[in-house]
Amino acid sequence: MAKQRKGEVGSKKELTGLERLGLRVSAMIQSPISQLNRSVLIHRLDTDEDEAWDGVMGLLAETDGLHLLFDDDGNVMVSWEKEEGGDSPPEREAEPITEAEIPF
Repeated sequence: MAKQRKGEVGSKKELTGLERLGLRVSAMIQSPISQLNRSVLIHRLDTDEDEAWDGVMGLLAETDGLHLLFDDDGNVMVSWEKEEGGDSPPEREAEPITEAEIPF
């Protein structure tokens, strides 16, 4: 059996429920489709602890420019407006894609 080096035991820190939920919500908000639509539906999972869910929703509610709409199932629709004068490239008109151009 290989020897473990001193300090390696317990060096992996397990994420808390709040951290896991925060990462999941952040990834959902930052996804390209959410950014294009300027909205995302965040589903509450059975594994999401009440304290973690309330904490993340509280942070989102405090963020300027975000609008939260809670539904009866516990899910939340988060939406936002386009930022004025941001560093993002100018938007261009999307050209329709024909069936012949679809690669799959």
